[in-house]
Amino acid sequence: MAKIVHPVAGAVALVMILTFWLSTTLSELFANQSVVTMVKTAIPWGFLILVPAMMIVGASGFRLGKTWRGPLVAKKRARMPFIVANGLLVLIPAALYLSSKAQSGAFDTGFYAVQALELVAGALNITLLTLNMRDGLRLKGRLSSDPNH
Repeated sequence: MAKIVHPVAGAVALVMILTFWLSTTLSELFANQSVVTMVKTAIPWGFLILVPAMMIVGASGFRLGKTWRGPLVAKKRARMPFIVANGLLVLIPAALYLSSKAQSGAFDTGFYAVQALELVAGALNITLLTLNMRDGLRLKGRLSSDPNH
C-alpha cells in the first residue's frame, strides 16, 4: 500500500507547493492587490491538503525506507529534514503572516521582505521535492539512473 500512497501523496504535495508558488508569483507580477490578497488568503486553506499529504509522504517514506537501501534512498532520506524544517519554520509561518498582512491591506516593506523569503524557501522545497521524486522514479526503474539520459 505504501508503494502506491507514497508517490501519490508526494505528487499532491509537490503540486500544492507549485500552485502556491506560481499563484504568488503571477499575482505579484501581473495582478492588482485585491488578487494578491485573494491568493494570500487562499494559501493557508491549501494547508488542509498540503499538511496531510506531507504527513502521508513522510510516514509512507519512513515505512518504505525500512526495507529499501542504497544511495538514492539515503539521498531522499537526507533531504526530508530540510524539506520539513523549511515548511514548518519558514513557509507556514510566512504564509500566515502574509495572509494577515494582505487581508489588512498592509503591503509594506515587511510584507515584501517576507514575500521574498517565502518565494526563495518555496523554490528550495520545490527543488528538493522534485529531486526526491526523480530519485523515487529511479528507484522504481521508471527513470534512467544515468544523468546523461
